[in-house]
Amino acid sequence: MRGFVTEVKNHLQFYQIPMFEATGQVKHGFTTRGGGESRGPYSSLNTAFHVGDAVENVRANRALACRALGINPDDIVAGRQVHGDNVEVVVLSDKGRGARVFEDALPDVDALVTAVPGVPLSSYYADCVPIFLLDPVQGVVALAHAGWKGTVAKIGLKTVQKMVKVCGTNPADCLAGVGPSIGPCCYEVNGQVIGLFKKSFSNWAELVESIHPGKWRLNLWKANYHTLLEAGLPESSIAMAGVCTSCRNDQFFSYRAAGGITGRMASFIMLK
Repeated sequence: MRGFVTEVKNHLQFYQIPMFEATGQVKHGFTTRGGGESRGPYSSLNTAFHVGDAVENVRANRALACRALGINPDDIVAGRQVHGDNVEVVVLSDKGRGARVFEDALPDVDALVTAVPGVPLSSYYADCVPIFLLDPVQGVVALAHAGWKGTVAKIGLKTVQKMVKVCGTNPADCLAGVGPSIGPCCYEVNGQVIGLFKKSFSNWAELVESIHPGKWRLNLWKANYHTLLEAGLPESSIAMAGVCTSCRNDQFFSYRAAGGITGRMASFIMLK
């Protein structure tokens, strides 16, 4: 890992970004799958309502994770993720949207931005790429959920652009983290997906590896890293976990490794 560490808090393991912690401005973390209440394919720290797990288990798991990070679980803001590129600016009146029921989450959104202290953002994953963003100068945080569709649409770039437009962020001041997600070792896609990356990324050839006719391996980590560079972030300000959720499905939920029925990890970030 370059720029991520694992920390155990209240018996739960989190991935965190030391350069975020060093600012003293945020509470943040990315969960793993152990230490929760859920059973079966959701064992055990599933944090998502929409996957078929019991609602009471999800609420209990979110409470465990949030309290370990010093966040009120009833305050978190979530989006109904659709693998799109919509970026929503979260205001104080949004506090608690999606915290206790899926239907109350912000609709059709895969990235959240806020400059309001005490309003925790959350996002949910099982192979897709979690992107953390922090502008320590203007006091702005963001989370983005980047599957292949969000990645090819450059949701990381669009999230930074929203921070610039709404909050006055200078991208050169931003810190970012690309968290645990499916790696180029395991992420196979077809020619249609590769065709879209060819159109979106001038360096697409660096992102793919042909493995047999009609199948490629795609590097979502590198694609999102280059998207953040395109947004204007310095190389030294981008932390890369480099941990594959499919390889490490003992530690993480993986949609691919589980064949589609599984739980979700969560990313959380809040301005103090």
